[in-house]
Amino acid sequence: MSARPVDVLVAGGGGFIGGHLAADLIAQGKSVRVVDVKPTSEWYQVHPEAQNEQADLSLLDNALRATDGAGQVFMLAADMGGMGFIENNKALCMLSVLTSTHMLQAAHRNGVERYFYSSSACVYAADKQTDPTVTALKEADAYPAMPEDGYGWEKLFSERMCRHFNEDYGFTARMARYHNVYGPEGTWTGGREKAPAAVCRKVAEAVITGKHELEIWGDGEQTRSFMYIDDCVKGSQMILASDLLDPINLGSAELVSINQLYTIVEEIAGITCERKYDLSAPQGVRGRNSDNTMILDKFGWEPSVSLADGLAKTYAWVYDQVKRSHG
Repeated sequence: MSARPVDVLVAGGGGFIGGHLAADLIAQGKSVRVVDVKPTSEWYQVHPEAQNEQADLSLLDNALRATDGAGQVFMLAADMGGMGFIENNKALCMLSVLTSTHMLQAAHRNGVERYFYSSSACVYAADKQTDPTVTALKEADAYPAMPEDGYGWEKLFSERMCRHFNEDYGFTARMARYHNVYGPEGTWTGGREKAPAAVCRKVAEAVITGKHELEIWGDGEQTRSFMYIDDCVKGSQMILASDLLDPINLGSAELVSINQLYTIVEEIAGITCERKYDLSAPQGVRGRNSDNTMILDKFGWEPSVSLADGLAKTYAWVYDQVKRSHG
């Protein structure tokens, strides 16, 4: 792996968020190293201007090589996916703690100036998410701890590690709790996709096949907020550059039910479908929304791309993928 100095390392940069983040950093004229466990042929975006490397960052030696000469690090690498994947792969999700730990150790050893850790709304206590008309989650609601089993525990533990590296070693780590990031150039099929991409795929298939039926996981009344990728990329860089020591929500405050999510995409596609509900499918918590009081107070900013606008762009991209897959 190259040790040529770079402005920024994007760990997990072959993934959905990392690909968009690397593109934005390159557009700013920064030198970027992108590292991901997957072969580059499986990355969502490959940027020829970047140093692109395949490596398993759960191994300390690889993490040390990846962070060598990097001024800043965005640590996005994790084994994760949508609710179907998270609920059925708790051990795999928790094993990401090896990547989180070794990347933090390596960045500290190699004198990285600033380190961003992508946490998740899955850290929040489950007993605060039992109602679809949920009160938006404030940062303090992560404690007393009762996070999403598996994935959420790993994220909460790794947040604490970043905090203590700040306190014990004077390291500069910043943490954001992502709330359901979506957009084009990401997972849209295969089991790891999140709700917006899955909904776009199902509606696109209904349009293409003419079979206007949709299977919905649960009763569709569970609620979420969804943040468009452009807001995620901007917010992540803003938080990394800040003096904020505590984890902060990075998510939209626009709460919708899963049924409403389907309706928005149906309207974009210009169809109406019959709905069938699978009450045995993974559903996650009953309701989750982002309280954006802290990000507004600290930065005078919050994610602002409307769900309808973001879904229109996402649906157009997913439709093209589905159309291509149908030959």
